[in-house]
Amino acid sequence: MTVSWPSQKELLAWIESDINNWGRWGADDQKGTLNHLSAEKTLQAFALVSEGAAVSCARPVEFKASVDVPRPPQHFMVSAGDTYRKNESHERQVAMDYFGMIFHGHTVTHIDSLAHFFWNGQTYNGRPSSVVSTAEGATEFDVMPATGGIVTKGVLVDAPRLRGVEYIERGDGVGMADIEAAEREHEVQVEQGDVLLLRTGQLGRRDITGPVDIAVGGSSGPSPEILPLLQDRQVAVIGSDTGNDIAPNPYDLFTNPVHQVGIVGMGLWILDNAWLDDLANACLERGKWEFMISILPLKMPSVTGSPVNPLVIF
Repeated sequence: MTVSWPSQKELLAWIESDINNWGRWGADDQKGTLNHLSAEKTLQAFALVSEGAAVSCARPVEFKASVDVPRPPQHFMVSAGDTYRKNESHERQVAMDYFGMIFHGHTVTHIDSLAHFFWNGQTYNGRPSSVVSTAEGATEFDVMPATGGIVTKGVLVDAPRLRGVEYIERGDGVGMADIEAAEREHEVQVEQGDVLLLRTGQLGRRDITGPVDIAVGGSSGPSPEILPLLQDRQVAVIGSDTGNDIAPNPYDLFTNPVHQVGIVGMGLWILDNAWLDDLANACLERGKWEFMISILPLKMPSVTGSPVNPLVIF
């Protein structure tokens, strides 16, 4: 294992002051680190496009339960072709679906809004956690600030390939050494407004070994040691092919340090369960580890995130 755990005292200092963005963009800010995006950054990302080739970073949604999906997405047909009878009204000749899902978890590709986590009864920007209620949902910090689209430069850190292994072990994580190696060996730079993608290989490994109960088998993910770098570089979104927290961790107070410090303290938008194996192969084929990425959440007021299909364009 190579993960370097910051002390719990350091995490407390980070969330309370050292990398806390409360008030940075005003008392009424709802965007958090999306404030690092800009039209100029989008144009910079478009300049990276030379082929028009697209790669999806979404995992297919599965409508079945498993040990890591106890409440799976639902799908059924409201109407379908097998109910049609010859000479029936043309209005019956249509197929219609219903689907619903709990997208937070460890398999559905989704982005977390700033309403997803709390700390000591507060959300991002010091607002009370009661702004997210069971009756009304997220009355503040819902996914809507991201629905104009996150179209910017992306950078992939392919940690297994950089280490010369197939995947990062559960309980280990992607840390500063991996990011530094990617910047050095792949000649990229993590900059303001970027989407930083950290591949562990875990989601692809799940397709080989089968589902794993995170509470029992653990998980890989970003090491919380990278949080100050995200603050210093003014990263807009971080994502990985995991739930973005290493499990187990050594802390008494922090169950999900990347989410707790990142979302509540920094206002960081987090992309969970991104499918990065295809992207890693595309980057290797081209010798190109930075690209334009487009993340388009659904317009769902009062919702604490959204399933997404992130597209990388080369």
